[in-house]
Amino acid sequence: MHRRFPLPPLSVLIAIGLACLLVVWLALGDIEGFRDTPPEGGAAEGAVLTRVEVVERQAQAFSPRLVLQGQLEAHREVELRARQAGRVSALPVALGERVRQGETLLALDREELPARLAQAEAELALARGELAGAEQLRRRKLISDTDYLRRQSAVRQAQAQIATLQRQLDDTRPEAPFDGVLDRLDVELGDLVQVGEAWGRLIDDARLTANAAAPQRDALSLTPGLPAEIRLLDGTRLSGELSHVASRAEESTRSFPVEAMLANPEGRRLAGASATLTIRLPERQVHELSPALLELNGEGRLAVKHLDDDDRVVLTPVELVSADADTARVAGLPDHIRLITLGGGFVDTGEPVDAVPVEPATPQAGRDAPGDMR
Repeated sequence: MHRRFPLPPLSVLIAIGLACLLVVWLALGDIEGFRDTPPEGGAAEGAVLTRVEVVERQAQAFSPRLVLQGQLEAHREVELRARQAGRVSALPVALGERVRQGETLLALDREELPARLAQAEAELALARGELAGAEQLRRRKLISDTDYLRRQSAVRQAQAQIATLQRQLDDTRPEAPFDGVLDRLDVELGDLVQVGEAWGRLIDDARLTANAAAPQRDALSLTPGLPAEIRLLDGTRLSGELSHVASRAEESTRSFPVEAMLANPEGRRLAGASATLTIRLPERQVHELSPALLELNGEGRLAVKHLDDDDRVVLTPVELVSADADTARVAGLPDHIRLITLGGGFVDTGEPVDAVPVEPATPQAGRDAPGDMR
C-alpha cells in the first residue's frame, strides 16, 4: 500500500520556479562576461568613456637660442720679434698707442750697414761695366763663353748682396703689419736685441672674436652666419655673427670649438675678457606645453598625448627644442592638435575617450600625466 503525501501550497511552487529562473539568468550573464572577444561593433552600448580635457593648439614659429660660456680675443695679434740684431736707438711709438699699417714701431742702430750697402752698389756698377765690355768682345769672338758667364754671375752676386743689405736696413726699422695698438713693449733705449728676440706685441682689436665650445648635441645645427650676441660681465651686449664651427671635436671635452666675430668700433679693452655667447639657431615650428605633459613611449623617447579626429588617443614622439621650469617647446607634432591637458595618465594609445574642450588660457597642469619631468 502506497502512502500519499499532500501537495505543497501553490505559493511555494511559484517561489521555487522564480528561484530556478534567477539561477539560469545569472549563469547566462557570467558566460557572456567571460567571452574572449567583445561583441561586434566595438564598445558596448552605454559604456562609460574616460573623460579627458583637451585644448586646441596651433604650432608657432620659434627661434631656439644656444647659450655658451667663452672669452673674447682680439681679431689679430702678433708677437713682434727682431729680424736684425742691433741696439735700440729710438722708440717712435709709446706703449698702448694706436698705429697704422706701415708705421715704424722701433728703430735700431744701423752701424756699418749703410756703408756696406754703398760698397755693394759700387761693386754692382763695376760688374755691369765689365759685362758690357765682355758683350762687345763676345760679338767679335774675342772672349770665351766661360769668361762671359763669369761676368754675368758677378752682376747677379752684386745684385743679391744689395738686396740682402737693403733688407737688413729695413729690419732695423720694423713696421706695423696692420692697424692696431702696441699692447706690449719690452725694450728701452740702448737695449741690445738679438735676432728672434721678442720685443713687443701688436693687436688688432677693432674686431673681436668670441671663442666657446658647443656640445655635440648642438653642434650639428650650427652654421657660420648665424646671428650671435655677446654679453659681458658688466651687462653690456654686443652683436655679431657666427664665423667658424670646428669640423672636429676636442678629444678632452668632446665639444666643438666655435667662433663669433663682432665689431669693436670704440676700441674698448675687451680682449681676454670672459663673455656669454648666445647663438640664435634657425627658426622652427614648435608647440608650447607644460613639461608635465611629456612622457616616455615604449622606445624611451619623449612623447605627447593628443587626440585624432575620432577622439582616440595618439602618442606622438617629439623633440625637445627648449625647456624651462614652466614651458617646454617641442617639435614633431602636427601643426594643429587637440592636446590632452588632464586625464592623459588614465588612457592608453588608441583608446576612445570623452573629450571635454577647455579654454586655451586654462593652465596646462597635467597633474596625472606620467613621465613628469619637473
